[in-house]
Amino acid sequence: MERNLETLIAEPWADYGLLDSGHGRKLERYGRFRFVRPEPQAMWAPAAGDWRADAEFMPGSDEEGGGRWRFGGQVPREGWPLGWEELRFTASCTPFRHLGFFPDMAPVWSWMRGMRPKSALNLFGYTGVGTLALSAAGAEMVHVDASKKSVDAARANAALSGMADRPVRWIVDDAAKFVAREVRRGRRYDGIILDPPKYGRGPEGEVWKLEEGLAPLVADCRKLLDRDGRFLFLTVYAVRMSALAIGELIAQAFADLPGRVEMGELAVREEARGLLLPTAIWARWRND
Repeated sequence: MERNLETLIAEPWADYGLLDSGHGRKLERYGRFRFVRPEPQAMWAPAAGDWRADAEFMPGSDEEGGGRWRFGGQVPREGWPLGWEELRFTASCTPFRHLGFFPDMAPVWSWMRGMRPKSALNLFGYTGVGTLALSAAGAEMVHVDASKKSVDAARANAALSGMADRPVRWIVDDAAKFVAREVRRGRRYDGIILDPPKYGRGPEGEVWKLEEGLAPLVADCRKLLDRDGRFLFLTVYAVRMSALAIGELIAQAFADLPGRVEMGELAVREEARGLLLPTAIWARWRND
């Protein structure tokens, strides 16, 4: 396997854009609203010195993170609708500084749709934009997240997109436990989206730690794919880990299948200067 790193770039679209970045922060537009959030990787100077925003996330002072939103504009606390291609979904200011979806995943959604899986599993599926992107392309989906609130939000996004009747199984469960049961059932999927957090808890208090749980989870996901499978796409955020490391993990797990393994970074293109702000690392197995 050649170890070539690739950057998947999220370009601005009508309802989202990275306006400016620098000095450890970023200025983004989500529809008609502007937000400032911390961004440690924005080590350069911003293009403009005066940022006008409707809200800013103020990080906590302890090592565990935390923080709060400081609002200056009339941002709807219940959220507001946004779109990507034919999909509609709700953005909102969450307590974890996110806004209800991850715009840097846009090139991943497009790539997965191009792989045309007949069935796919979205683990740690959050509010379901990836699930809906594949469902709209004709895939039968299984969406799994440990948070009932996130799964309810995903179902609401499906309704907002006019896709409430699509073949999607919405499941509140611990991802590792669910995959292990699917292995025992002998299930197979054409594609798997794997977007694990650094740390989390399942619905029954199960503890997830990325460094401990990722390798066995990838091994079980491999058992849900066969020579007719199309892809597994893994993204990793906010950890001291290399794209080469997770690429080698995927390569080892999928060594017995045809196809190839690729890896790299996700990035968002800044509108002010066109520079690339890195956001995550990724690795994928593809069979096309």
